[in-house]
Amino acid sequence: MPEISAASLPNGLTVHRVGLEGTRAVTLLVAFDAGARAERPDENGMAHFLEHLVFKGGEKFPTYRDVNETAERMGAQLNAYTSHDLVAFHITARAEAAMEAADLLSDFVGRAHLDAEELDRERGVVIQEIARANDQPATVAEHLIDRAAFGDHPLGRPVLGPEEHLRTFTREGIVAFRERRWAGARGGVFVVGNLESANGALDELFSRFAALPEPAPYEPAPPLMPRVLVEERDSNQSHLRISYRPAVDPRSRRDRAALSVYATLLGGSMGSRLFDEIREQRGLAYQVYAFDHTFSDAGILQLSAGLESAKCVEAFARMAEIVEELRTEGPTREEVERARAYAAGRIVLAFENTGAVARYAANQVIVRGEPIDPDGAIAAIDGVSYDEVAEVARGISVERAVACVGPHRADEFGG
Repeated sequence: MPEISAASLPNGLTVHRVGLEGTRAVTLLVAFDAGARAERPDENGMAHFLEHLVFKGGEKFPTYRDVNETAERMGAQLNAYTSHDLVAFHITARAEAAMEAADLLSDFVGRAHLDAEELDRERGVVIQEIARANDQPATVAEHLIDRAAFGDHPLGRPVLGPEEHLRTFTREGIVAFRERRWAGARGGVFVVGNLESANGALDELFSRFAALPEPAPYEPAPPLMPRVLVEERDSNQSHLRISYRPAVDPRSRRDRAALSVYATLLGGSMGSRLFDEIREQRGLAYQVYAFDHTFSDAGILQLSAGLESAKCVEAFARMAEIVEELRTEGPTREEVERARAYAAGRIVLAFENTGAVARYAANQVIVRGEPIDPDGAIAAIDGVSYDEVAEVARGISVERAVACVGPHRADEFGG
């Protein structure tokens, strides 16, 4: 049972401590409800660009070299991520370096200079990142399925944003975005692992973040938009994505757990229906899987395959049939039991990593507004019943969004 505590700071941030036994590491993560979902249409890509710029230095560590070399001297791993939901910065170090890690992280993130010259230099780097993503068919397929499922809503836009936006972003606009979204009330600090050296002065370090007004809520997720988007490419390989909307309440931990077990038996393991039939029995795809994700106000079920183009339409038809069979006939009790055990084991193994627990904690607090409870997350999977999974299977939407990159036409997938 982890030891969990929380302390509120004057700037609105809350520092959450999650003590884990048996580890010599500590992860410190600071996150805000300031991902791509929080962007206005002309800001798409700004949340991710800001993430890059923050690493260029703060007050005590004024350059990117100071930031990087300081992390290396303490033997720490430093990184960040931007999703539709969050922007997060994290460092994992040996436990005795916890305060040094907090000093570094709170300085360059909380007191970032956002230098105009660095902005112009980093702009080119991110444009290269966008170009690389557009050269990767699997990544393009992910962008297409988001747009197919959510349309022009922020959830349908790529986190990286388009190149033309990156060329227009100004320092003033980026600072305004940060001041609008990086509010302590919609963020948090998460200290996870061996907390022996993470003393009370840590709270003072994270008081470096400015006190900002709570931002307006983001635009609610729209209903599923069942459209087909195809980017035609003359290639021998295709990348297929199918998105469904499950009839689950994303605010319910039981519903989320049941959806996770369903997605596992559908395509989350080598014993799943998709892997067994599409890959092993029929040899239609070298990669096929399903996964679930729940935003704060909507859940999705996505099926994905990478395969020979000549087999793509056949694989699409059979993958859709498998979802329909589960909807009408239900899963077997044996596969529910196996998927439940696999899904729970996957979480247990992930939670051996302090970084994974920190990311889970940030999602719980900032996205869901729920308590941090790693044991409860595992227990929720263990407690999923057959009837709950069968209900999820029946509630998967008949309508679907489809995206594909390869030598195809939309009408091949019902578009």
